[in-house]
Amino acid sequence: MSQPPASSLPARTAPLPAAAAVDGAATRPPKGTWTGFWVLLTLVLGVGLTLLLHHQQRARQLAADHAAMHELADKSYAALQARLSSSELLMRAVQTLFIASDQVTDDDFAHFYENLRPRELFPSLVALAYAARETGPDGERYITRRVQPLAGNERLLGLDISQQGRNMAALVAARESDTFSLSGPFALVQVGADGRRIPGVTLRLPIYSEGAPPANAQQRSARLVGSIAASFNVSEWIGSAFTADALKRLQIEVSDVTAAPQPLFDSDPGAAIADAGDFLRDLHYGGRVWRVSMLYRPHPERAFGWSQSLLPSGLLITLLLATLVWSVAGTQRRAVELGWRMSRRYRESEERFRALNELLPALVVLADADNGRVTYANQASRDRLGEDLIGRALPELFQDAAVQHWLHDPQGVEVSRVDATLLSESGQRFWASVSIARVELDGVPKLLMVAADITEQRQLNERLSHQASHDALTHLYNRREFERRLAEAMAAVAHGAPPAALLYIDLDQFKLINDTSGHMAGDQLLTQLAMVMREQLGPHDVLARLGGDEFGVLLPNIGERATAEAAAEQLRRRIDGYVFMWEQRTYSISASVGGVLIDQPDGVHLHELFAQADTACYMAKEMGRNRVHFYSEHDDETARRRSEMEWANRLRWAADEGRLLLTYQELTPLAPADRGGVRIELLLRFRDESGRLMVPGAFMPAAERYGLMPTIDRWVIETALSHFDQLHPLGAALRLATINLSGASVEDDALADRIIELLSLHRVDPGRVCFEITETVAVRHLSQVARFMQRLRAVGCKVALDDFGAGMSSFGYLKNLPVDIIKIDGSFIRDMLDDPVSYAMVRAATDIGHQIGLTVVAEWVTSEPVMQALRELGVDLAQGFSLHMPELVPFQRE
Repeated sequence: MSQPPASSLPARTAPLPAAAAVDGAATRPPKGTWTGFWVLLTLVLGVGLTLLLHHQQRARQLAADHAAMHELADKSYAALQARLSSSELLMRAVQTLFIASDQVTDDDFAHFYENLRPRELFPSLVALAYAARETGPDGERYITRRVQPLAGNERLLGLDISQQGRNMAALVAARESDTFSLSGPFALVQVGADGRRIPGVTLRLPIYSEGAPPANAQQRSARLVGSIAASFNVSEWIGSAFTADALKRLQIEVSDVTAAPQPLFDSDPGAAIADAGDFLRDLHYGGRVWRVSMLYRPHPERAFGWSQSLLPSGLLITLLLATLVWSVAGTQRRAVELGWRMSRRYRESEERFRALNELLPALVVLADADNGRVTYANQASRDRLGEDLIGRALPELFQDAAVQHWLHDPQGVEVSRVDATLLSESGQRFWASVSIARVELDGVPKLLMVAADITEQRQLNERLSHQASHDALTHLYNRREFERRLAEAMAAVAHGAPPAALLYIDLDQFKLINDTSGHMAGDQLLTQLAMVMREQLGPHDVLARLGGDEFGVLLPNIGERATAEAAAEQLRRRIDGYVFMWEQRTYSISASVGGVLIDQPDGVHLHELFAQADTACYMAKEMGRNRVHFYSEHDDETARRRSEMEWANRLRWAADEGRLLLTYQELTPLAPADRGGVRIELLLRFRDESGRLMVPGAFMPAAERYGLMPTIDRWVIETALSHFDQLHPLGAALRLATINLSGASVEDDALADRIIELLSLHRVDPGRVCFEITETVAVRHLSQVARFMQRLRAVGCKVALDDFGAGMSSFGYLKNLPVDIIKIDGSFIRDMLDDPVSYAMVRAATDIGHQIGLTVVAEWVTSEPVMQALRELGVDLAQGFSLHMPELVPFQRE
């Protein structure tokens, strides 16, 4: 508190020397009228001065109380802003999750919510949700697909945001501005303990598709894939920002005045704030305008009363001064004592102001502008920076050179909300948001620093950044981060850097460990191998887990291929020499390594590089596993393998894209007693991008190698049976249709049940359906094939054995297989007129087939002489391109 004006001091101190010079005369009553005059004058002056001081004291105290209340209101307003900023951090954390992965599952969202624990910071948080943008016949909608916590928020799943006007308005505003958007208040879907819907607001952020940030509103609207939202109980959300002291000493009202005023929070619903209150400020946030109004309540401990007033003391002083002429000796002592008491009251008032500043949670430091020495620090500053802070140089508190340079520059601009690293007296570092301004106090230039500790926020951001770029199990880089670093290495090579190398590592027989010892053992093995490989690599090499048991290694500046192969071989040997133990079991570990040398300045895409490494790794596995193989474009086997991989990738989506087609080839009857009716065999074709039909020989090897045959066979079966009367122009008059099955499909015990189910579902007569299996498949899976045939024949289906005679013991096992039709291998039919052995094989197969009651079919029939020879031998049916070229089934013809 400032001292009283100098002009007021003589009025109190001037009488003291005069009274001291009277030499006891004051102890005697004054004589004559002059004594009464001076006594009366003293009373008048004393009472007047006392009233003046009493008025000044009351005015200062009221001003101090008002300043304290205004400071409390400012802090409360800042706390509300901080609460909104903390909510932004929560939303940015959720947005980071969706940016880090474009395939966020319900489990990922739930785990993220559990790890972040947002309700510990925001008890008013009702729900954290993600709405996906969907376009249908009714237009564009935003459907809530993920929500946490799920308990109490089940009604949100499937909720159409476009049906909530204010919520949808916030979503559109966030999409158009690419920033936070706050909705107007509305009744949430959730209900509270009283059974009524919770009044709340939603805070929203947009989620765009992968790529560079959209540059304008049109791009943002086009690339929007969804929106994340945090729903809050608006009254609790706002109320949690204010301290108990603020709610006690301030009557606070917050309302949304963006359009029509709508109440959001009222600390005292029973009382209304007259007019606009003592504190009125508009808070612009998320496209909304909140009006914050506060009414100051008098602090009960600082109510102005007679015990604190100078009025009694002033009257007493006046009385003492009036008796000065009667008591010289006691007047000086009482005046000094009275002055001391008044000074003490002034000091106490100033100390109360200092106490308020000491209670601030922010760091407040005052330093000389000339030498930078700290002259004042509040309690928060002393706690964080050290008790001996007074006298230290202000630049020494910072680790940031930029801030230090500004403090040494007398003409530097002011620092406002800069994130900087501060150093305590013990050397401990912490992050703070710092603002520094030049001020003048009593004409002396000062530096005023106000800082807020943001260490926890920085740690949260760093933790989120680490989670976005690292694998949770092994703590290695994840695939996304590895691709980013690989792209940087490719760009460096393109600008003249030495060649680099990409290694693709796939553990051999890893599934065996998972199946025998469980997934915990597999996870532990991956963690240990991550440390083993990290020890083998150099400080600049990049190791990442790409998924499952697959790892990637980037060797920058490797130079030559021989050096890369040597490094890959050392890494393979290190893995091969590692022995994994789990619950008294010991496993030998090996890995197949595929490598690619990155030496082309341009022309190779990142995904193509991965495909080359994957191809090389598969080649290493095919050559016996536990070896290193580097990709080469001039290697015929590598080219074949890559072609198969490309076919496998195309076949995975062939059915969904409508590229698989069925054709039929008719079988020609040879026996004159044949009862008629058309028999066909269904053949598969693949339609490429140019519309050409590819024969099975082009893509079947890839389908068999990559395990796609069961999926293709099931598509053929389901398509054929669901359109059975549309397989041939004769429709329902079709006598028999044959469907080919692969060995992998025969191994599926559930396939026979599925076929029987489809026959019943589509009302197809089983006697009109025949399933064909090659002889080599039958020999390799004899017992499974026998069970499969018996299951189908039990319901009336027929079974054909294709390529009969190609095996070494065809006649020996034929009597043990429950078949209805044998199809003689085409190589014998083609050569039967020129090769006596082939002719004998055809005759023997026909005789034995008829002996056990089977229908005999000849494949690859090419001419009329061959047809005549087959008739003479008694072959029942003939098939070949010369007899009938395959045609598209009617229901698939354009």
